[in-house]
Amino acid sequence: MLEPVLTIVVPCYNEEEALPYTLQQLDELLQRMKQGGSVSRESRVLYVDDGSRDGTWPIIYQASLQNPSIKGLKLSKNAGHQNALLAGLFSAKGVSDCMISIDADLQDDIEVIPDFIEEYLGGCDIVYGVRKNRDKDTLFKRKTAEWFYSLMAKLGVSMIYNHADFRLMSKRAVHELERFEEANMFLRGVVPLIGFKTAKVYYDRKERVAGTTKYPLKKMVSFALDGITSFSITPIRMVLLVGLLSFFGSLASGIYFFILKLFGQTESGWTSLITSIWLLGGLQLIAMGLIGEYIGKIYKETKRRPKYIIDFNPFMAAAGKRDLTDSLPHMELPDMREKG
Repeated sequence: MLEPVLTIVVPCYNEEEALPYTLQQLDELLQRMKQGGSVSRESRVLYVDDGSRDGTWPIIYQASLQNPSIKGLKLSKNAGHQNALLAGLFSAKGVSDCMISIDADLQDDIEVIPDFIEEYLGGCDIVYGVRKNRDKDTLFKRKTAEWFYSLMAKLGVSMIYNHADFRLMSKRAVHELERFEEANMFLRGVVPLIGFKTAKVYYDRKERVAGTTKYPLKKMVSFALDGITSFSITPIRMVLLVGLLSFFGSLASGIYFFILKLFGQTESGWTSLITSIWLLGGLQLIAMGLIGEYIGKIYKETKRRPKYIIDFNPFMAAAGKRDLTDSLPHMELPDMREKG
């Protein structure tokens, strides 16, 4: 097989603190791989700015002017991590043989990327980067992650344990991924559905070098809920089961208290009545909320709105479809050369 054209896709959101380090590390790795002959000289790193509000895009754009191996893709607004990742993969698909996605904080070990390429050259269309352990996570994060993967497995969702979005995908795998048209794309569950030959590469996760995590507790809960409701109707069936149990339990209680009344052993009071009302009312609200989640997803799917909107695409510019300077008509870019 000839040297493959590799594109490393890096979604970025407010990463101006970590970007200088990331730019340097990924460029050094890519140059070593080019010199070693494992990837083509046309390989590149594509940074996707997901509507950042800091200096992320000016840094990416300036670096792309100084280094032909660095490209920048700019979204018109914040579309979310998963959509930014899709934008990078789909944009790079036409000029790449394989693509590797990795987060901008470089907590995933870039030194195993050559191992990804070896697996790809060996015939694998998808290579998963899998963490060896979660020793660096807090106890809360470690336990909630274990709970999430366990729950997804019980719901029948095929996922790779301890794998996030650090993976290699071949051009044909990304082409098949593009056929999944749902608006709520949960990549960790969708990618295993593609099939093809796969492999796993294990690595130790590192500490973040700069900046702060873009996945606080609120986003983690939302992400987990999206994963559950996107792949399984089991929660709705569980609600139905709870409703049936509550109904028959209430029916049995009613019969029991009716018998007690016949024997004159009942006492007037509000405790049991109020407790029953609150219990059944709570169950109804939970059921309505859960069903509302699914209806909300159906509502989003029927709109067929685009997952993201691209403000600047370097591959279109390179093809002569758009001038490179047209993307930032009102933005003054800083000179990054003195900062190295």
